[in-house]
Amino acid sequence: MEFTIRPIAKVSNSRSEIQDDYWAEIVSEIELEDNIPAESLDGIETFSHLEIIYIFHKSIGSEPILGSEHPRENKKWPKVGIFVQRKKNRPNHLGSTIVELLRRDGKKLLVKYLDAIDGTPVVDIKPVMREFLPMSGITQPDWSKELMINYWE
Repeated sequence: MEFTIRPIAKVSNSRSEIQDDYWAEIVSEIELEDNIPAESLDGIETFSHLEIIYIFHKSIGSEPILGSEHPRENKKWPKVGIFVQRKKNRPNHLGSTIVELLRRDGKKLLVKYLDAIDGTPVVDIKPVMREFLPMSGITQPDWSKELMINYWE
């Protein structure tokens, strides 16, 4: 079974090149496509955070990783499967990030903590509700903590 997914919005920000770290200072604007009405965002400003699902559009055309490899090609970290890391070369090239909503202006959302480059197509926007967050403590291996040290700096 295959699906066709069309963008509902596009990201605009100051980062035009793919880069793994230092996303904290990037503020992004997400603007709905012409065929998506502004009313689709009515009430969104009552939420502090949103989940943005987007396409790693610059990795389309490159071979997706189906097995395992070292995160960021760093041999000091263990080889792990593609579904154990957040790499862009995924089978469906989908990314997902929880962002802070700064404000809404008509068909535009201003957000912080979105790790998507300028021009990134957005395929869905969801409100973050506490009930959908983990009910228990989060555990993760040490290599992933090391990988993330400068990500949100």
